[in-house]
Amino acid sequence: MQEDLVQKIVEEVLQQVLKNQSSSPHDGKIPVGVSARHVHLAQAEVEQLFGENYELTPKFELSQPGQFAAEETVVIAGPKGSIERVRILGPARSLSQVEVSWTDAMKIGLKPPLRVSGDIQGSSPVTLIGPKGSVVLNEGLIVAQAHIHMSPADSARFNVVDGQSVQIKVGGIRPIILSNVIVRVSERYRLEMHIDTDEANAGFIQQGTFAEMVHHQVSEPAIPEKEQSPAIQKVAQPSVYHYDKKLLSQIEVLDIDAQEIVVPKKTIVTALAYDKLRELNKTLTIRSE
Repeated sequence: MQEDLVQKIVEEVLQQVLKNQSSSPHDGKIPVGVSARHVHLAQAEVEQLFGENYELTPKFELSQPGQFAAEETVVIAGPKGSIERVRILGPARSLSQVEVSWTDAMKIGLKPPLRVSGDIQGSSPVTLIGPKGSVVLNEGLIVAQAHIHMSPADSARFNVVDGQSVQIKVGGIRPIILSNVIVRVSERYRLEMHIDTDEANAGFIQQGTFAEMVHHQVSEPAIPEKEQSPAIQKVAQPSVYHYDKKLLSQIEVLDIDAQEIVVPKKTIVTALAYDKLRELNKTLTIRSE
């Protein structure tokens, strides 16, 4: 069966599943998931750490469709120490990424930036140690910014858009408000907010707690084009953009205004980039060398 046909069938199945599950019985409430330190690995790093042709072993499914916690764990190490038995999340990705809390980072002597998951360019280096070898990532260690996964149906229900920054209130014995929580919308997502253990500890938040959106943080309205000076009026954007770098991530997709992006055959396109291309109705063309 052709690969594009298989992908289309999988996407249709996911859409149907999420259609049945996106309407939360807790109207207006968002379930909270506390995300402990974990690792995402590219297949090349999987094999360096666990052996040639090694495949991750699913331990249990995660809240997001198609994602799983693996049986395998690694040691993450920095200049001042290490943390053992850090869980790997699967399946394998295009790029390796390590997500820790700020408390974890201080323990191993590193200062990772606060980033949206998937945005690792220029982030901190880190060493991973497995049973068959070790890997030094020159970048990839981040503290993940709090974010909300949601389907397009949930996005419409909450009246928010992908990439929007919102404010969230979590009740309980120590109520807290979290600002700059990023909305992430995809047909593959199930409604859930993800915070790290530092944020959870600050508010005595446990897995399965519910939160509510209390404020939409939006930018100032744009000046109508006809009122802008000639120096800042928009110009027509090209319809095709030729991209020649080795990696295309969701950040680049957002930065490129053209509706069609043409990449060389050897360019790595991340899973999040594919999601963003679909959400923006953009076309990706692979250029033969």
